[in-house]
Amino acid sequence: MNKVALFFGVLLMTLQANAQSKNKSSYAMPSRDYVMLQAGYETWTNVPDSIKITGIGRAFNAYLCYDFPIMKSNFSFAAGLGVGISNVYFKNQQIILNDTATAIQFIPEQVDYKRFKLTTTYVEAPFELRFFENKENRNIGIKAAIGLKVGALVSSHTKGKRTLNNKPIIEKVSTKRYIETWRYALTGRVGWGNFSVYGSYYISNLFRINNGPENIHPIQLGICLSGL
Repeated sequence: MNKVALFFGVLLMTLQANAQSKNKSSYAMPSRDYVMLQAGYETWTNVPDSIKITGIGRAFNAYLCYDFPIMKSNFSFAAGLGVGISNVYFKNQQIILNDTATAIQFIPEQVDYKRFKLTTTYVEAPFELRFFENKENRNIGIKAAIGLKVGALVSSHTKGKRTLNNKPIIEKVSTKRYIETWRYALTGRVGWGNFSVYGSYYISNLFRINNGPENIHPIQLGICLSGL
C-alpha cells in the first residue's frame, strides 16, 4: 500500500512541476483534480462491548476522476473509479472467519498475537459536487467538495502476527462470507490547493444481516492530495 501511495505521489508532484513551468492556463484547461489520493484513520461506530478495537485503524484510497465544469461557475461535478483499502486492529482478540458458524465470531485470542487486524478492499466509484475558488488554477485557492461513493467488495481477510521460538509467524485467512458486498458512504473534503482534509461516513452496514453485528458503520478521517 505504501508503494502505491509513493508512486502516485511522485507522479503527481512531477506533473505539477511541469505544469507550473508553463504560462498560466486559461479557464478552458484548468487543473481538474483527476487524481485523488487519501490516507486516513478508520474506526467503527456502534461497536458492541464484545468487540475490542485498538490502535490506529488505517485507510488508503486512490481514485482517477473526470471533472465536468458546470457552465463557467465555480462549481463542477466529478465521477471516478479507484480502490479503497481499510485496516482495523483488535486488542487481545481474534476473528474466526473459517468456521461453520452463521455469524462472524470475535473471541479472546488463543495465542499471543503482536498484532491482529481485519483488512477489506473495495473497488469504489466516487461522485462529487465540487467548489473551487480559483477558476484559472485550481492548484491554488480554497477547494471543497461533498459527495457519495459506492464500493464493491473485492477481498476481506484477517492477519495475525506472532512469534514462535523467536521466529515470526503470519496467519492469514481470507473470505468475503460475512462482509456486505456493497457499501455506500457520504463524503466531504475541504482544503487549499492540492491539499485538503476529508471525511467519509459509511451509511451501509459493514456486516451482512444475520452474519455479524448490526449497525456497525465505518468512519474515515484523513488527508487528501489531489491535482492534475
